[in-house]
Amino acid sequence: MPFSALGLSALTSANGFTLWHYRTEDLRATVLAPGYFAPAGAQLQPGDIVIVQAADATALVPIRGGSLVGGGVTVDGSGGAPTLLRSASLVADIDLAAIAAPRAIVLDTIGELLFEGETLAAGATIIGPLTQVTFTLLTSGGATAAAPQTVPVAGGRAGATFAVPPPGGGYRLRVAETADPTLLALSPPFAVTFPPKLLLETGGRLRLENDALLLL
Repeated sequence: MPFSALGLSALTSANGFTLWHYRTEDLRATVLAPGYFAPAGAQLQPGDIVIVQAADATALVPIRGGSLVGGGVTVDGSGGAPTLLRSASLVADIDLAAIAAPRAIVLDTIGELLFEGETLAAGATIIGPLTQVTFTLLTSGGATAAAPQTVPVAGGRAGATFAVPPPGGGYRLRVAETADPTLLALSPPFAVTFPPKLLLETGGRLRLENDALLLL
């Protein structure tokens, strides 16, 4: 087949040099024959290189002058299409808008004197968009002293009641947001004591609970 202008295209050009690509069904030997590129003599300049994708091979062919070509270098004897790799870097800017929402739990002060059998009223002030909190009564070892109570937040306040546990020290009250338990408040340790009892007086003498006499 003769030369086809449709198969010739310029890949890049700089400083008077052009890299061409030419695809044809002709054999490599036919393309390298003198005068094959004569119809493109006005385009091809000495020193240009043509990547020839022939039927039997892919070769790099230098242009020596006018339509004359050099012997060329075969880079792929199978005649497969050359692979051209291109890369690009994309820059993207992302703007995020955010509004800070403070959240806090402030526990009420627990009474100084707590006696077994009484009721412990626990309360807390809630700051921020919290809808539920969970109150937990803990022992000195961190175990649960009573069943936790989950209550709603209303008007920035939440509260729960517990039966005062047996006498002992190191009790704590914990309040945490139900949806996010990492937001919590922990009270200082407090103690529970025995309730006060009256001494009995019999015949002008004070008696103990076990009916023994109390000597003053």
